[in-house]
Amino acid sequence: VQLQAFGGGLVHAGGSLRLSCAASGRTFSSLSMGWFRRAPGKEREFVAAISWDGDTDYADSVKGRFTISRDNTKSTVYLQMNSLKPEDTAVYHCAAGRRGASTFEFSYDFWGQGTLVTVSS
Repeated sequence: VQLQAFGGGLVHAGGSLRLSCAASGRTFSSLSMGWFRRAPGKEREFVAAISWDGDTDYADSVKGRFTISRDNTKSTVYLQMNSLKPEDTAVYHCAAGRRGASTFEFSYDFWGQGTLVTVSS
């Protein structure tokens, strides 16, 4: 599976961005997808995940602000980010696996390159 993430950029606090991650090389509809992020000087952390059948999970820090969704016809997963905060600044990575909407990095077998999100105060 190859993953291509895009949609990052610079936004003011309170603004919105939508990240996309396009997958190729395998039956997308059978995969669970996740978003993780790495802020400057910090470890990579879980953001959101969606299982092959639509179950979702979110980090507490983004609940109510971020929404993960998928379009199997386009083999794409999305991360809609609203009410962005400076602490959301990070490189965001998408990942694919077969273990459900997991919060753990080891549950994902394939990773895409990151896309940078910068939120200014």
